[in-house]
Amino acid sequence: MIEKLIEKFFEAASMQRWNDHIRPVELTELDKQAHKMVIAYVIAKIEEDKGSKVNWLDLIEGLIFEFLYRLVLTDIKPPVFHRMMVERRNEMNSHVLKQLKDDLDSFNNKEFKQKFENYFSNPENTFERRILRAAHYLATNWEFKIIYHSAPFIYGIEKTKENIENQIEDHYDLIGVQKILLGKKSYGFVDLCGQLRFQKRWAHSPRVPETSVLGHMLIVAITAYLCTIEMKTPPCDKRVYNNFFAGLFHDLPEVSTRDIISPVKSAADLEDIIKDYENERMKEEVLPLIPKTWHDEMKYFTENEFENRIKEGHKSRKGIKFEELNKKYNEDKFSPLDGELIKACDKLAAFIEANLSIEYGITSKYLEEGRENIYIPFKNSKISGTDFGRIFDYFYKKKW
Repeated sequence: MIEKLIEKFFEAASMQRWNDHIRPVELTELDKQAHKMVIAYVIAKIEEDKGSKVNWLDLIEGLIFEFLYRLVLTDIKPPVFHRMMVERRNEMNSHVLKQLKDDLDSFNNKEFKQKFENYFSNPENTFERRILRAAHYLATNWEFKIIYHSAPFIYGIEKTKENIENQIEDHYDLIGVQKILLGKKSYGFVDLCGQLRFQKRWAHSPRVPETSVLGHMLIVAITAYLCTIEMKTPPCDKRVYNNFFAGLFHDLPEVSTRDIISPVKSAADLEDIIKDYENERMKEEVLPLIPKTWHDEMKYFTENEFENRIKEGHKSRKGIKFEELNKKYNEDKFSPLDGELIKACDKLAAFIEANLSIEYGITSKYLEEGRENIYIPFKNSKISGTDFGRIFDYFYKKKW
């Protein structure tokens, strides 16, 4: 069962960051973690282009493990947290494992829990951990700039600024960090993705907690990852990679179109127009910000995002059945991607967003109708080997 883990990640949507500072906009832990992963992707791709070997599965796992860890300890201020991790690591680890025991035990993939425990008991400074740490401080710095320019007179803010800058400098040997700090194309992509923090989901309805497009993208990515590693047929590494990053970037075109509500997006007379416009804006506004060598991959993640597909040579082929992905194409050379799974995870995240607010007592006809319209097609469904009917029922019947 992955329900408890998904539920845990959603808690981050209510966790406020920088709540001891003046904030002109809402900054949540969920959005920070999503932005961190986007930055980690950029750094890792640049390092890979320069000949470094990146273990992408370790990078994905590291992000998820660190996210879970921070969910338990999010109320501890960063300077205190980092000192405690140096001086009292074992006690911190025991506390976190105790708090997450039920959530981790409920997950069918028992190797996930063991890897989580090993990740924090063995503080080895791997290349992937350095990338994640650099991404963490760059995402923090992106937030901090907003706060600093709003209230530079706050006591202690200069010390905070110095600490963040010093941590980033410690990772300056990473070429990806250097390129982002130049403030040119790579930074433009990072900044553009960061702007998805300010695009609220369900913008036509009051809702609690509010979630952004960027936070939603990470929830979809993590859910897709968890479903993928639970598949009965063990997925190839490229399939895990594709499903995670296709989930992370599936709504990237909305940086140009905003989060268009489902009834408008799916309207028969508008759907093709919107899709054409999204593709056009991706080509003109987003893709120029990343190296040309990444374009095919980014288009693979964002075009026909809800269809199963593979690559044969340099061409992609869509419309592949799940059974075929398992039996014929579950190899890295085919770059399999479970688009139908991404769609189900996307709908599940939207359903939980609506359901959470309704259960908290903040509702509207849009949320009520949205919840029912999503739930009905999925309440008895099994997609890409995952029993989504069971998962939807869990959240539909749950009282928060």
